[in-house]
Amino acid sequence: MDTPIENIENLFTNAGEYLENKTELLKMKLVDKTSEAVSSIAEKLIIFFIAAVFFVLLSVGLALFIGFWLGHNFYGFFIMAALYGIVGLIIHVSRNKLIKTPIANGLIHKFLN
Repeated sequence: MDTPIENIENLFTNAGEYLENKTELLKMKLVDKTSEAVSSIAEKLIIFFIAAVFFVLLSVGLALFIGFWLGHNFYGFFIMAALYGIVGLIIHVSRNKLIKTPIANGLIHKFLN
């Protein structure tokens, strides 16, 4: 049978091992959540880049088409610029609802789940 001193020593040894394992587990969880968040951001950036190229080419095409239809190419570009200005103004006015809140909620969701 173990003496009380040996039991206390075993208790401290087990507590030390528990703390080391708990610390290692927290590190692994942090690495997992961070890598998941970074990969998710990278995925979204790639999709954003592809969508941006698509919309730029579509905008140029529409501007040329509208300009051809109206008789002067620059009319089409002015109309497209005005359209993007209006869209940009709408996004700017509602940026918290459309951009900040969903991004913050997404990051919080990634780190807490």
